[in-house]
Amino acid sequence: MITYESIRQNENIRTYIAKADQALAAMGYTDHSFGHVAKVAELAGYILETLGYEKREVELVKIAGFLHDIGNLVNRVEHSQSGAVMAFRILDKLGMPAEDIADVVTAIGNHDEGTGIPTGPIAAALFLADKSDVRRSRVRNRDIPSFDIHDRVNYSVIHSDLIISEDKREIRLVLEIETQYSSVTEYFEIFLERMILCRKAAEKLGLQFRLEINNQLLM
Repeated sequence: MITYESIRQNENIRTYIAKADQALAAMGYTDHSFGHVAKVAELAGYILETLGYEKREVELVKIAGFLHDIGNLVNRVEHSQSGAVMAFRILDKLGMPAEDIADVVTAIGNHDEGTGIPTGPIAAALFLADKSDVRRSRVRNRDIPSFDIHDRVNYSVIHSDLIISEDKREIRLVLEIETQYSSVTEYFEIFLERMILCRKAAEKLGLQFRLEINNQLLM
């Protein structure tokens, strides 16, 4: 059986992820390397595990999380679709059952806010986990005066948590930001579409999505 750990340790997959991140670095994008994909995998797994989904579904969403950005190796444009095709070939070659491949590929192909739709629990959990990974350490540029809006927003976030309430009715993205680097308005300027789709993804899981920034509930 193909597991998250076997995917995480696969040298070919690690090469694709590293090379994809190198391509994004050359274009000035924030970090999309192992720190990002591993965090997304673990967050997505936390969501489904906390909500009581079966162990295999938890494993599949972690696999999807680790593989979700490999399409950046091809091009940033439509990277979710190219990543889904790459993941299909990789997982098929490794002998994963078709039903499992289908769930992983669908989640990867729908993780981008431009075209993505939370089609099921695995896709919904992946979307929430990916869009919640906003943090200072993802910013590569260390020249603060030259920051673009994406650098400013990510650099401003000094702490973030994605938390499911004890009654399992609500999922809350809690951010602590330093407003001297970016305002809350700027956060919404670039992430409003993401937050709307996070709400839809949460609803697919039977949850309400909440966004809290600096102890203020905004969604």
